[in-house]
Amino acid sequence: MNREFALDLNGKQTKVDTDAERSLLDVLREDLGLTGTKYGCGEGECGACTVLLDGRAVRSCVTSVAEAVGAKIETIEGLADGEKLQSVQQAFIEDSALQCGYCVPGQIMTATALLRRTPRPSREQIVAAMDGNLCRCCNYMNILAAVERAAGAR
Repeated sequence: MNREFALDLNGKQTKVDTDAERSLLDVLREDLGLTGTKYGCGEGECGACTVLLDGRAVRSCVTSVAEAVGAKIETIEGLADGEKLQSVQQAFIEDSALQCGYCVPGQIMTATALLRRTPRPSREQIVAAMDGNLCRCCNYMNILAAVERAAGAR
């Protein structure tokens, strides 16, 4: 049974009429047109669907819309300030951390969560935080370099 949910999405209040058990990923993509968050495995294992809930990286494919109510939801679309890219986004461009690009939104969201809680992480902390975000192009070295650049380590 559908009901109305109020979401704090990218700094704006948004309402959606849907079933409580629908995944946040489906609601973002299908109902709200925010297609930057990608469908990957559908099981929370690949990280392509990562968004931030209250600053914490979560897999939106295994998070129901009801679970997101009351939290600040951030998607890749909400990171840039107009035309000015956020530091992790800019670092991904500068370090060529994009191949096919499919995993990039999830990678950026995970890195953003890390850098907000640990502004100057060690390489080991970066690797641990990014573990579980899969890149089918195996561009891991450039992704690591981009996160290090965004952290000011390079």
